Amino acid sequence: MRSQASLGVTLIRIASVYLVASLGLGFVMAITKDYSLMPVHSHIALLGWATMAATGLAYVALPRLAGSRLATAHVWLHNAGLPLMMGSLALAATLADPRFEPVIGLGSVLVIAGLLAFAINVFVNGSTAPLVDR
Repeated sequence: MRSQASLGVTLIRIASVYLVASLGLGFVMAITKDYSLMPVHSHIALLGWATMAATGLAYVALPRLAGSRLATAHVWLHNAGLPLMMGSLALAATLADPRFEPVIGLGSVLVIAGLLAFAINVFVNGSTAPLVDR
């Protein structure tokens, strides 16, 4: 069984993959001067890199958060919804096909639900969660 703090480290590692993906996509867009995937790039950077890294750091700093069912819900929903949302957003942008919009919506709902679980977790378990020893 993994430690509670390792959940945060796992999220930070996943976030670093999104960082590289965002940088790579931004680099390709700059070289080709094709910015049709700008929404994908932005969402990967914000929801994948920044938000996932920040929540991962919160789980490391406040280990009691990581031990809750709300944390499990957050991690699964966020990590299921974001690739679904980004893949369908990229397909919708490149193919100009509105049939992908419901899938974008489903991915968005999953990510939002996951982040709501995180926010609730902070209020429910955050006040009694000790900071990690420095």
